[in-house]
Amino acid sequence: MKVADVMMGTPASCTETTNLAAAVEILWERNCGILPVVNPDGKVTGVVTDRDICIALGTRNRPAAEITVAEVQPAKLFVCKADDDIHSALATMSGARVRRLPVLDGNGKLQGILSLDDVVLHAISGGAGRIPDELSSDEVIEHMKRVYQSALPAVARSKSAAA
Repeated sequence: MKVADVMMGTPASCTETTNLAAAVEILWERNCGILPVVNPDGKVTGVVTDRDICIALGTRNRPAAEITVAEVQPAKLFVCKADDDIHSALATMSGARVRRLPVLDGNGKLQGILSLDDVVLHAISGGAGRIPDELSSDEVIEHMKRVYQSALPAVARSKSAAA
């Protein structure tokens, strides 16, 4: 199974200059939790999630309309391609502990979004797949456990280590 078989092919996006108020409006209207950030050439340069926005608004004493996506987007970007094997994309998700990946073409332009939700909907019930391309529910659950495994924020880790 390929990423193209599972991904959502009509993703919303924003630019680095989009303010957080506008980004939240896009997330609300499109009922999604991630926005790929594209440059003027249409290439994906990052992502911003609903969580990134929430933390930014809770830790800055500024209105959402005064904070740009560029100020809050994570430094690392994890992606996949439409022709990637779904197992490879799942490994990227669990390794990076992310629930969604932008799907890019060979030129770095946005083609879609792969989410764990989409993967779950395409998994076959039961144990290991009978043919290599099958995606078993057991495999999906194992990857989800790695993604969702609790990790303390850096601040909490440093305080607990000092105690």
